[in-house]
Amino acid sequence: MAERRVTIGWAEGLHARPASIFVRAVTSTGVPITIAKEGGHPVNAGSMLGLLGLGAQGGDTVVLASDADNADAALDRVAKLVQEGLDELPAA
Repeated sequence: MAERRVTIGWAEGLHARPASIFVRAVTSTGVPITIAKEGGHPVNAGSMLGLLGLGAQGGDTVVLASDADNADAALDRVAKLVQEGLDELPAA
């Protein structure tokens, strides 16, 4: 299983607008990805309800994971989005 540990770069954490950006980005990869707060239970990263339920704040560390083909490339892109607090998924 491929994993990336990243610190959330959005000051407001994964709430409202950043959560929406994140879910769209994960869905656009076509790769099933989970997200968990460090030491917590993973949830589907493509689920807005699951994501909001994490209560992830700016500066929290989260673990992104996937065991799918092309997981490394997808995780790298999504990790960059989260860490840098970007408004869209970086180009492949």
